[in-house]
Amino acid sequence: MKFDVSMPLLGFEDIKQVELQKIDDIFMKMQSCEDENIAFTLVNPYALREYDFEVPQNIKELLEITENSNLLIYNIFLLQTPMENSMVNFVGPLIFNTDVKKVAQIILSDSIEYGVAESIASFLKN
Repeated sequence: MKFDVSMPLLGFEDIKQVELQKIDDIFMKMQSCEDENIAFTLVNPYALREYDFEVPQNIKELLEITENSNLLIYNIFLLQTPMENSMVNFVGPLIFNTDVKKVAQIILSDSIEYGVAESIASFLKN
C-alpha cells in the first residue's frame, strides 16, 4: 500500500511517497518510492508495551484524521544481531491514515516516558 508523506520524515525530507509492506503481525517494511536504497523496518509499538500519545491538531488536519479514521501507528526499528541489541525509536512514531493513504511522523518532544533508542531486550519475554 502506497502513502503520500504529508510532513517530511526527520532526516529524509526528500521522500514524498512510501510503500508499506507487511512482514508479519508485528513488523512492517516502509520503502521509499523515490529511492530503492531507502527502507525502514517498522514495529507495532503496542505489541511491545503500553504506548499512548496525543496526535497534534496540525497532524490531524494534514492526515485528514477523523474519529472514524483507520490509523496504523508504527515506530522505526533498528535491527541488530543479536536481536536483543535492536533498538526502537518511541519518540518519533509514524501515523498512517489508511483511508486517505497519507503518513506523517510526529516527534514526542516533551516525552520523558519514551526514548529515541530503547533496547528491544527490555520488551522481550523469556
